[in-house]
Amino acid sequence: MYIPAHFTETRPEELARIIREHPLGMLVTQGSAGLDADHIPFEFDAEEGAHGVLTAHVARANPLWQRCPAGSPVMVVFRGAEAYISPNWYPTKHEEHRQVPTWNYEVVHAHGTLTIHDEERFVRRIVARLTKRHEAGEPKPWTMGDSAPQYIDSMLRNIVGIEIAISSLVGKVKLSQNREVRDRLNAAATLDARGHGSMAQAMRKAG
Repeated sequence: MYIPAHFTETRPEELARIIREHPLGMLVTQGSAGLDADHIPFEFDAEEGAHGVLTAHVARANPLWQRCPAGSPVMVVFRGAEAYISPNWYPTKHEEHRQVPTWNYEVVHAHGTLTIHDEERFVRRIVARLTKRHEAGEPKPWTMGDSAPQYIDSMLRNIVGIEIAISSLVGKVKLSQNREVRDRLNAAATLDARGHGSMAQAMRKAG
């Protein structure tokens, strides 16, 4: 990934924030048939290992867990806030007429090695963790105990766990840091007014 110096993000807490706020990762693998990508919600444990560990599960019918042997190098792409930026939102455009459209975004590439966990105990724990996290905002959070045990058991038999030991995290946040402050802040205000609050907030913090 090409990263100009002013768009580089190396702070561990910011990389973790992007992953946790946007957990649907694109898992990129290389097999005998070439490159492939699966879109999977991940749990991120930043405290485990040198750079953290990602865990998730895939359908047993998904060939991913059989075509990628243990230790396979993989990459997971996490996309954060993103938005189109019009040059009309820059005050300097109306003075100099030397700006062009662009696209702002946050992204993290997690590189690591894949391990398959085809065991009920592992997948039960992963499903419980994902459920607890994403149900937390519900008035009455759903738990596996809300369903008949035999139904949950049958569902768990149809999934396989995956774990990725992260070897490096590469972050890029393109938030108009290369623009004048007034350009960046006015573009952020325009995005805010159009319902892109997450990107607007990120751009304001980039100064």
